[in-house]
Amino acid sequence: MLTRLTAVEAKLFLRDPGAPITVLGVPIALLLVFGLLPDANRPREEFGGQPPLSGFIAPLAVAILIGMLALTLFPGAMATHRERGVLRRLAASPVPPSRLLTAQLLVNLAAALVVVLLIVVGGHVVLGLALPANPGGFLLTLVLGTTALFAAGLLVAALAPTGRTAGGAGTAVFFPMLALGGVWVPKENLPGVLREMADVLPLGAMLNALRACWTGGSPEPLQLAAMIVFALVCGGLAVRFFRWE
Repeated sequence: MLTRLTAVEAKLFLRDPGAPITVLGVPIALLLVFGLLPDANRPREEFGGQPPLSGFIAPLAVAILIGMLALTLFPGAMATHRERGVLRRLAASPVPPSRLLTAQLLVNLAAALVVVLLIVVGGHVVLGLALPANPGGFLLTLVLGTTALFAAGLLVAALAPTGRTAGGAGTAVFFPMLALGGVWVPKENLPGVLREMADVLPLGAMLNALRACWTGGSPEPLQLAAMIVFALVCGGLAVRFFRWE
């Protein structure tokens, strides 16, 4: 049954391609636009002495991808299912509604995995993007950051009454994270207070840990702790307040 539900959710995901194309296309377009610049692979002082492509743009593309999926598409889809009574009907059937939640997560995570591979492998082949120099730290950061952001998305889905409200609320959460997480401006160029906030918010913690791992460093303990705490708090609140109808 989980396989069937996942197949149905995948079809729904692809049936209305507007949002998925936007979410999945923005990171790739970002990588291509900046990756084709002449000095994309040359070390630059404003990027901590690292090439802009591997030191900021590629990690940024991955973080934006996960953030958009987790905070806009995922909560909107779950709230829409509740609004249309799908979750209520599943609750009255032998199939638990949690299976639909799992199917939604699988579809979004599969989409994220495909695009991350396109960014890492495709960027390496086409643009000369360096592969992550610390693959273990990169994978750990990717797992923790994805968990934290999808937990936040689930909390939005738990509290929003309709799909449209969920999409708007997710966007309202996403953009402050962009502004305060070292996304618009690299963390090292931010003022002191904002530099500290960039390692506490989950999107910023994920981005800056990915940047470190891509260029041979390791995630900072504060960044890992921030993602874990955010995942536990948001996940716990989502379980507490989530309504199937």
